[in-house]
Amino acid sequence: MVLVKRFFSFFMPGGFLFLVVAAFICFDFKARWLTDVVQVYPYLVVGVGLLLGWRFNRSRLFFAIIMLVAVDRALWLSETAPPDVVSFVTNAAALLLPLNFVVLSLIHERGIINLRGWWRLFLIIMQPLVLVFLYKTRPEVVVWLNIEFLPLPLPDFIPLSQASFSAVFVSSIFLVGQWIRTRDPLINGFIWALVSAFFALTMTGSGMLTTFIFSTSGLILVVSVLESAYGMAFRDELTGLPSRRALNEHFLKLPGSYSIAMLDIDFFKKFNDRYGHDVGDQVLKMVASHIARVSGGGKSFRYGGEEFTVSFPGKGIDEVLPCLEKLRQNIESSGFAVRGHGRAKGRKDNRAKGNMQAGGEKQVSVTISIGVAERNGNYNTPDHVVKAADQALYRAKSNGRNQVAV
Repeated sequence: MVLVKRFFSFFMPGGFLFLVVAAFICFDFKARWLTDVVQVYPYLVVGVGLLLGWRFNRSRLFFAIIMLVAVDRALWLSETAPPDVVSFVTNAAALLLPLNFVVLSLIHERGIINLRGWWRLFLIIMQPLVLVFLYKTRPEVVVWLNIEFLPLPLPDFIPLSQASFSAVFVSSIFLVGQWIRTRDPLINGFIWALVSAFFALTMTGSGMLTTFIFSTSGLILVVSVLESAYGMAFRDELTGLPSRRALNEHFLKLPGSYSIAMLDIDFFKKFNDRYGHDVGDQVLKMVASHIARVSGGGKSFRYGGEEFTVSFPGKGIDEVLPCLEKLRQNIESSGFAVRGHGRAKGRKDNRAKGNMQAGGEKQVSVTISIGVAERNGNYNTPDHVVKAADQALYRAKSNGRNQVAV
């Protein structure tokens, strides 16, 4: 199930948009509408992309759209040129575009209308100018781009040099690794935008069709930024769990029967005061990672501070108690290692409080208390059930903490 969710999050929405466009092209549905669409589609995507990039201070989107426009126009201008010019432009675009995407995936948002923004724009503009200069003054650059350094030639349907194809392939692998590490929707957008752009580069000389596919690359990036904005509004930045706002939205969709659990980290304030907020944040992330994997179909949210909420749609208390007890035990047994210089890593330890380990690590125990309630005649709205679960949580704490109470 976890693998399915990860594949779905990787595939959506960029992979879906790419496959839709690829299907239309492969099944030749384009003839009836492509001409009309290309009159509007590219300008709409570019306009919306640049506006979103500027208005929401998303410089990576802004510059990526400019790069896609530059590549598309360069290919369009070279269509009537001699074959060697077309080959040079195509290979140069396939070499530089993925490398630029990698750079954009690594930089932080620093705005557009400032010194850094102007400097980045200058570097983007200089790249095609440098290529033109090299082509006219150093013809051997064409030979360099077409050197075959691998024993296996590329298939005929890939009109790229080995160097250019390698840049696309290696950059794609790197971006996938970046997405696995960060789960950043824009990184995912770069991956599928690059896949779409590669598809366009294999169809050079197709005129409007190439422009249409590059426009889809831009659309993928625009949608990924919108998804990122949605995530910022509905997902807690520290723990990665859905936020209180997402919980309120979730309450509107609950079925007739459900259970809600309120969870709280025991003695978190004392832990925070003793070891510092940075270590406290690490504890929150560790606990949140366990709560996110709760069994029984539970949906996890950060309620606020050190409190979390787990909703079990369609489940009664008897069904969810074993799941919550297992979650409590997992967190208790995982332990937490506090390092002398302030960093922390999760470590399994049998609650060896205060046990100093090699390298200055101190093993501490982290536990949670849980209160749970279900919808019934007395508690017939999510807010009422949450209050009942809160009261149960208070009982769990009053009875000694590190337990589940109903």
